[in-house]
Amino acid sequence: MSNRNLPLSSELDKNLQILKSIYKGCIDVIYHPFLIAGKTKALLVYIDGLSDTEQIDSSVLAPLMSKTIDKSINLQETCEKIQLSNIRVVKTYDDCIKNISNGNPILLMEHEEQGAALGLAKWDKRSIKEPESESVIRGPREGFVETLGVNISMLRRKIKSPNLKMNKMNIGSYSDTSIIIAYIEGIANQSLIDEVQNRLQKVEIDSVLESGYIEELIEDNVFSPFPQLLDTERPDVAAANLLEGRVVILVDGTPFVLIAPVSFFSFFQAPDDYYQRYFISSVIRIMRLFFMLISVFLPSLYVAVSSFHQEMVPTTLILSMASLRESVPFTALIEAVIMEIVFEALREAGLRLPKQVGAAVSIVGALVIGQAAVQAGLVSPLMVIVVAITGIASFMVPRYSEGIALRLIRFPIMMLAGTMGLYGLVLGFIAIVIHLCKLRSFGVPYLSPIAPTIGREMKDAFIRFPWWMLNTRPHLTGRINKYRQAPNQQPKPKK
Repeated sequence: MSNRNLPLSSELDKNLQILKSIYKGCIDVIYHPFLIAGKTKALLVYIDGLSDTEQIDSSVLAPLMSKTIDKSINLQETCEKIQLSNIRVVKTYDDCIKNISNGNPILLMEHEEQGAALGLAKWDKRSIKEPESESVIRGPREGFVETLGVNISMLRRKIKSPNLKMNKMNIGSYSDTSIIIAYIEGIANQSLIDEVQNRLQKVEIDSVLESGYIEELIEDNVFSPFPQLLDTERPDVAAANLLEGRVVILVDGTPFVLIAPVSFFSFFQAPDDYYQRYFISSVIRIMRLFFMLISVFLPSLYVAVSSFHQEMVPTTLILSMASLRESVPFTALIEAVIMEIVFEALREAGLRLPKQVGAAVSIVGALVIGQAAVQAGLVSPLMVIVVAITGIASFMVPRYSEGIALRLIRFPIMMLAGTMGLYGLVLGFIAIVIHLCKLRSFGVPYLSPIAPTIGREMKDAFIRFPWWMLNTRPHLTGRINKYRQAPNQQPKPKK
């Protein structure tokens, strides 16, 4: 049995020796021996940079080393002298290590077989700002941060009910990362909560540094390009999904929380869809879905028509296309693949470069390369237009994880269209639909409420009905507490 699993010794020197052997080579671990009232030997152990040293001096060392204590005192009496609200008893070296790693100093005393973990954790935190990846026109301007306690408090501010429950677990043999499973009791299905907990408990990994680690280890279909959990930095989005009966997974050290279960249409719903007027949100959502189809199928349609189905194009247009492609040495398929790869490379470069130059490089690079490729006769001007429209259309998808999945499946569909024409394009479309119909997110059909068809949930799929018509929660997640508001709340002003 390792030292970590042993109970604390009543000999202070032995405890110090074992802790030093465990933290051997850790120069940031501070061992502070002192005498309580000049009589009882004691030891304070903490990590420099994780604990509040000012509070240690004023709230721990000052009262315990005071001459007003005129006798030897035990651990319980010592804790009463310390003016702290958060003090926990530790009995093993493993308990000590976990608390020290979380920034809580450990107080050990001579002739005591247990110690005290003092709630004095403190480290630098990023201030709360609006998430850059989920900016809104109208809505809250705050986002999650990397500190778990702050994120929990932000959720509590949104949902003040005591029914908001949070179960904690730690994952990672080295990182010992804190994971919170948040749900609303009485709204979320217990079977969903149990399934999330079971999947997380099966995870055995040495570290969890971001919620993406967890996402890949608990999703239903690991070989699907489509995300089966929604990630968000916005507390209002997390709170809205909790109120619909979903489960939110918070991971310490990252501002991105995970939401389960989700559907295909969840990734086309922006936060301010619910803050704008319903007809504005509905038109914009229809535009997103329409341009999503364009971003996936437009290059393939161009390749299929120009290569196999010229008779479908008006004579004037096909003659114009032929004249533009006269000097291009590549087939339409090779031309489309090259241009799409170059466009994706420029987009990725724009994301990874510093903000001051990223946008300029992506825009100028696209203009310069596109113009140079046309003048050199490597691609046709019409192909540049198709790729540009496709790129703009792909930006309409509000969620990056779903958008990049759609961008990836564009390439196999182009291959099918380039070899079989429109038949290949249709086969690719059918294959995607079949895959989406088979996909599940924690048991919930990915294409719901379309497949299976749930009529009342169409109110928040392709379009958003006004709030006074959204009386019920989603059927597959909010079955326990069906109604979210009173019926018949349509405004009826006096004439």
